[in-house]
Amino acid sequence: MKFIPIVVAFLAAVFFILRNQKCSNKTNKSADKQMKTTVVAKKVDTFSQKPTVVSTPQKVLQLKVVTKRNKIDSLIKFAKSLIGTPYKYASTDPSVGFDCSGFINYVFNHFNIKVPRSSRDFRNAGKEIALANSKPGDLILFTGTNPAEREIGHIGLIISNKDGISFIHSSSGKADGVVITDLNDYYRSRFVKVERVFFTN
Repeated sequence: MKFIPIVVAFLAAVFFILRNQKCSNKTNKSADKQMKTTVVAKKVDTFSQKPTVVSTPQKVLQLKVVTKRNKIDSLIKFAKSLIGTPYKYASTDPSVGFDCSGFINYVFNHFNIKVPRSSRDFRNAGKEIALANSKPGDLILFTGTNPAEREIGHIGLIISNKDGISFIHSSSGKADGVVITDLNDYYRSRFVKVERVFFTN
């Protein structure tokens, strides 16, 4: 009979140990489960992140001619004052001569109007106008001396469209300098477009 309390105490101790071990296992399993959930959550969060796209706006380099309130008649009068100036490739200096775009550049700059230096850069300098509707002050663009090559290579300033179109330009042909020319068949074969830069005419 004296062993009964000892046995009871021993069983109680075993029961207490087993109970604590079971609780410990549950706690560990719960911690493991929480850790796995956290890892999965992190993975899901990582995959759910979309890459940040930084868009850099591209500048389109295009010079538009701004004529403000300059008088067309004054500009044409000044251009005519340069008739007879010899042709000189790649020059904007009247003391030595002009090429075609150098002449236009010099005339417009005289009135503080910024224009492209190269004839091909005048392609989108203003608003395209039908040849039949062209007016004094409009810019007329041509190919180079070879009409088969449709790249812009020559430019002039329209001064009249009454009895046919006439324009002033610096020619490398027989005139060899600044001259007024009627739009004949030869120049019609080289014609590309008309650009209007004065919108008050």
